Amino acid sequence: MRTFECHHCNPPSRLFFDNTRCVVCDAEVGWCPSCQAIAAMIPDSEVGYRCANPGCGQALVKCFNFASEGVCNRMQTAEDHATYGGLCDCCRHNAVIPDLSVEGHRARWAALEAAKRRLFYTLDLIGLPHPAPQDGSPLPLSFAFMADAMPDAGLWRSTGSGEKVYTGHAQGLITINLKETDDAERERLRVDMNESHRTLIGHFRHEIGHYYWDLLIKGQDEEGSRAVFGDHDSPTYAEALERYYEQGPAPDWQASHVSAYATMHAWEDFAETFAAYQDIVAVLDTAASLGMRRAEHDGGIDEMILAYQQIGLALNELNREMGLLDIVPLIITPPIRDKLHYVHQVVVRGAAAAT
Repeated sequence: MRTFECHHCNPPSRLFFDNTRCVVCDAEVGWCPSCQAIAAMIPDSEVGYRCANPGCGQALVKCFNFASEGVCNRMQTAEDHATYGGLCDCCRHNAVIPDLSVEGHRARWAALEAAKRRLFYTLDLIGLPHPAPQDGSPLPLSFAFMADAMPDAGLWRSTGSGEKVYTGHAQGLITINLKETDDAERERLRVDMNESHRTLIGHFRHEIGHYYWDLLIKGQDEEGSRAVFGDHDSPTYAEALERYYEQGPAPDWQASHVSAYATMHAWEDFAETFAAYQDIVAVLDTAASLGMRRAEHDGGIDEMILAYQQIGLALNELNREMGLLDIVPLIITPPIRDKLHYVHQVVVRGAAAAT
């Protein structure tokens, strides 16, 4: 993720992707879709706001969830504001939002939206389409943020259905359980499931992998996927899931899979590898924006992996000095490299078809 500049300040001060105000001059800031940057927003009595970035000056209005709910920081043009009911390019994908009558749910929703905005930034960076439900696509992308109905103190109660909410993907709808926004609960689950990481952005990057399998591979390159990840039709997903939770992963899974869960089924292998690919793209983009020469690469998967490993070595050692988890725990073996190469090819083809 890049950092940005507040051009309401003189000299310009630094802005970050999640900012809504400049901490130096207190100007309102937001994401400008015209110059693709976090920028100071200059109030304009006729149009709402104008982007303060030099050479931009785009007339903008706040997303409804920015202006009224405080869970967004994106601006939009007046035309898009009218077309999409006041919702920005991220918020227009929401099918279900949390029950805001429950204390704490607004903050949990804000955390989910922050992770979703980072997801969309990476998708735009690699050029993949993400059609909203209003766009008339045969497979629109949408999100449901819901909580379990629990018989305890009510921390996660809000569905009204009395059912447990499962994080997952089905036919373009990605569901995230609100309890994943609770740091303590998420860490407990990470330890219980023996995961190296468990993060909100990780959930989004994994579930979007299922979406792109359906959008870019299903009925188009299923044989290519089988050759790399295995047969997704046999065993069935239900059979594979039952076997995984009864027997667990093979003891040598690290030799060919990015995670233990990736061994469960070919679809999960693809989704976990797709998430790892996004990790690589995001880390290298951030490192390059900070001037780290080791992040340089030619756009090919092998150069990307090499740069990621070099950056990862430095990041891991820094974290170990602070007693923290490795940022880059993945060891990329030749079989994992081949899977990342396939994902890279899918992304390149999908981006080319979208232009």
